[in-house]
Amino acid sequence: MVFKIEVFTSPTCRYCPTAKDIVMKAKEQLQDKIDVEEVNIMEDKKRANAYGVMAVPTIVIDGVVEFVGTPALDDLLSKLK
Repeated sequence: MVFKIEVFTSPTCRYCPTAKDIVMKAKEQLQDKIDVEEVNIMEDKKRANAYGVMAVPTIVIDGVVEFVGTPALDDLLSKLK
């Protein structure tokens, strides 16, 4: 099973780079079991609105908002197992 992870970010967010790094560390560990997409909320407001994203970073896993803010790597990995 491949998990689809969408990381909603903003270019001005100081926490977003850390959230992206944590998602990429999970990708390194799980490799082809996850598909990662970064979504800039300034460029794709329609998708952000569809999920009700009100803050960044927001991490959506398989169409469900799972984290608002930067999760710990262990918390992210536990959601993916």
